[in-house]
Amino acid sequence: MPTMTAAQKRAQAKVDYDAFLANCPSRQLLDRISDKMLTQTLRSLERDGLVTRTVTPTVPVTVSYELTDLGLSLHYVMRGIKVWAEAHMDEVLANREQYDNRVAQR
Repeated sequence: MPTMTAAQKRAQAKVDYDAFLANCPSRQLLDRISDKMLTQTLRSLERDGLVTRTVTPTVPVTVSYELTDLGLSLHYVMRGIKVWAEAHMDEVLANREQYDNRVAQR
């Protein structure tokens, strides 16, 4: 098989992946990313004042979200939880295993 340049690889990818085709993996990925649950969550966060939503009239329409000051304050709290989870994950996994072994023995 001949070696392809980066431009040739990009051109081939355009042929291989067509997001307009239902069976295309890129379509499935885009569907997952734009799932209604994500939209509902973002709308709820907007309603709560944690994010702002900006619509830009392009083709297709561009929608962007940004954390508000309130959202940023929650972000700092969530970062702390993330740090805690990373520091204690080994202990949590060990506890899960011990629990699962106890339950399996009943």
